[in-house]
Order: sequence, then C-alpha cells, then structure tokens
Amino acid sequence: MVYALNIFISYEKGGRMNILLIRPKPSNETIGLQHVMICEPLELEYLAGNITQEDVNIVIIDMIIEKKPVEYFINKHKPDMVGLTGYITHIKIIKEFSRRIKSVNPGIVIVVGGVHAEVMPVDFNSPYIDYVVEANPIDTFNEIISHVKSSTENDINHQPHIRGTYRLGIANLKRPLFDYSQPDRSKVDRYRSHYYYMFHNPCALMKTSFGCPYHCSFCFCKEITDGKYYERSLDSVIEELKNIEEKEIYIVDDDFLYSRDRLNAFCDKLQENNIKKRFLVYGRADFIANNEDLIERLANIGLSAVIVGLESYRDKDLDSYNKHTSIEENEKAVEILKKYDIELYATLILPMDFTKKDFISLGLWIKKLGIKFVNLQPLTPLPGTDIFSEYEKDLIIKRDDYEKWDLAHLALKPIHLSVRAYYWEIIKLYYRIVMSPASVKGMIRKYGLGPVLKLSKGSFFVTWQYFLKFFKG
Repeated sequence: MVYALNIFISYEKGGRMNILLIRPKPSNETIGLQHVMICEPLELEYLAGNITQEDVNIVIIDMIIEKKPVEYFINKHKPDMVGLTGYITHIKIIKEFSRRIKSVNPGIVIVVGGVHAEVMPVDFNSPYIDYVVEANPIDTFNEIISHVKSSTENDINHQPHIRGTYRLGIANLKRPLFDYSQPDRSKVDRYRSHYYYMFHNPCALMKTSFGCPYHCSFCFCKEITDGKYYERSLDSVIEELKNIEEKEIYIVDDDFLYSRDRLNAFCDKLQENNIKKRFLVYGRADFIANNEDLIERLANIGLSAVIVGLESYRDKDLDSYNKHTSIEENEKAVEILKKYDIELYATLILPMDFTKKDFISLGLWIKKLGIKFVNLQPLTPLPGTDIFSEYEKDLIIKRDDYEKWDLAHLALKPIHLSVRAYYWEIIKLYYRIVMSPASVKGMIRKYGLGPVLKLSKGSFFVTWQYFLKFFKG
C-alpha cells in the first residue's frame, strides 16, 4: 500500500539511482535461531540480480552482521530508494527503520517486501512506508523503480496503484512461474564468510521450487503462493550450482523431496556435470519412508542433512494438523536417514494439551530413535494460516506483539500446565536431547570440538532466552 504523504524525490532524472537493500536484525525479544545459524539474504540477492532498469546502483546491507546504526548507511550511500525485508517478527523493526530513514531524508522511497508482506501486507501500515510488495516481488520492484525514475514530485504524492503492491480492495494475482536470472551473490561478498547453518559452514542458499504441494493446517508456506506449487527448470538449477563457490548448499525449498522423477533427473545432472556439493534440504517423513532407494542415491551424490517436520509422536496430533503422515512413517524415515548417514534436523510441534508426562514420553521417543537435533515449536497459529481464526480468541500474546510470533514463544495458554511450567519443560527437553553426553560425544566425533563449542555457545543464548520466559512466567 502507498503511504507517501508529503515526500519529495531526491533522484534526479538522467542520473544514477542508488538503491539500498537492507535485512534487519531480529529483536532481542525474538527467540531466534540466529544464534546457531546466519544465512545469506537470498531474496535481496535475487532483487539485485534482476534489476531491468539502467543506471541503478544496488548495495545490500546485512544488519544481522553490521554493528553500525541504519543512519550510518543512509548517510554513507545516500540512497534514493530503500528496500526492507523480513518476517512477521521484523515488523516493528522495519517500521522503526523506515521512520529513522525518513528522518534522515524524507525523500527516500521505502519499499517493504518478504513472505509476511505477501500474505498479510496490512500489517505494514505505516506513514513511513511507501510501498508494500504483495505479489511477484521481482517484477513489482522493477515497476516501482521505473515509476520513481520517471516521476516528478507531484506524481509521487498522487501516485497510481502499481501492480503487485498492496492497496486495500485491489487484488494482486501471483504468477506461478520463476524465470528470473540468478541471484547476485557478489553483493554480499564482504559477508559471505559469516553465513552458516549449524555445522554447514560456510553455506550458500538456493531455491529450486516455490510453494508447497501439501496442505498442513498450521503451515504458512502454502499461503505465500496462494496454494500453488511450481518448480524451476533443472538446467537453471545446475547452472546456478556451477557458479556457487561454497561446498555446502542449503536448498530452502519448502519441500525439496517431492517428485521422484525430478530428483532422479537432478542426480543425473549432478553426475553429468561432475558437481560435488553437500546438500541440506527440507523433506517429508512419508516421502523418505517410501523412497529409500532414492534417498540412498541422493546420499551418494551429496545429500548430507534433511530438515523433517516429524511434528509429533502422537498420531492424533498428525491428524489434527492435516499432516497425512503417521508415526510409523516418522520412525521409518528416521531409520533410513540414519542408515545412509544423513543428519536429521527434526522439528516438532508441541500441543497445548501436553502434560509433564507427555514431555517425558516425547523425550523417550526422541532418544529411542537416536535423534540428536530438535527444534521444539509450541503450536503457533500464525496470522494468515488456516488455524488462526480457530485459535484467535485463545491468544495470550497480542496480535501486534510481532517480535513474539517466532514459533518459540507461547502464543496459546497451555491446558494442563502454567506458562512458566511449560517453558521449563521445553528447556529440560532440549537439554535431555541436544546436550546429553551421548549427543555431545557424537557431535564432537563427527564435526570436531571447535564447531561443537560454537554451536553450544549459540544454544546457550537460545536457552537463556527461554530462561527469561520461564522467570517472567
């Protein structure tokens, strides 16, 4: 949506246009995985690599790594336009950055995008934000650049709707196609040594498909593409892999392990082009359980780790989440990954009806399966998902406490435990699994003492955030 009020354009027609793309650091209130991972801002690299206008200079600033305030970079680079991206947890920070940027120069055009903006753009209502990108971000960003470059001050103050930007009552159709140029990773060369995921270091991000073909009720992913799922051509994927220096590749598709034919073709092309990388991907337990031969082949061409949404040790939870998997498939998937020495990062959703006994039972189940890495997520009905309206009346955090919508804070009141007791059970379960002597010894054996100490340090900060929640109750 356009909120420009009395702004002026500092860009001079015929001159070079300076654009600053900024990724904010999460709030200190957010319980974040940034303590154990920092990944490159792929969405900003895609924007930088697909600018169609001439005479445009792009600079990417990663505020997760930078220590100086945002005003420093505004004064240094003197941008005509600033693009900001983030998740729901970044909304207050993005609005505050926008205010501070306008205080330096009210003529700077501020554009906000990201996955939350595409699903819930109304959350970015602010007098300091000029455009919220709701659909087709690369095309829309280019449309905004073209409009700004050709506009006078009067045009900006009375601008028409730009396709793909949010305006109440105007629908923006999302095109189910991704035929863009490769991301410009050179824009973050000075940061690349900082990007890693757990033990995957250094690590580059890559996306080969968009959306999710499944319909889990709690999931935000399918909302981003309006339930559509589409894939890039494998030839474009291979060409991009050839240009990535890092050996560790984190494929951030919502579900990479989906099509047998496509995955076999992917393996064929990796072998034909003699590409030797190590891959971290997302995959479903039922696919892994029912395609052992393909998992073995993927392991042989570099699949080193899979993030799997096991979600629960109880079938009734899987049914309520519309997951369409079973505990039997979960357990079989874990065994297959273990068999081919593929690391498992398991995510589990903690229901609000959990008792102390349930936490103990879940821990015993995890230990029985030999799972070393878990991400425990209290059931969170994110705004925009199927289950939000069902649980909205039961929220214990405010809708606009954006920094707490991190899948780690309790958004709902536990049924059988106090909030404080529920946080305490989460802390205990994390330490029973991740910091057990057997897990630590296994990690040191596989990854070495240095990386384990680094991960332990990050885990301590996450745990401390949970302790603060426990103390506050």
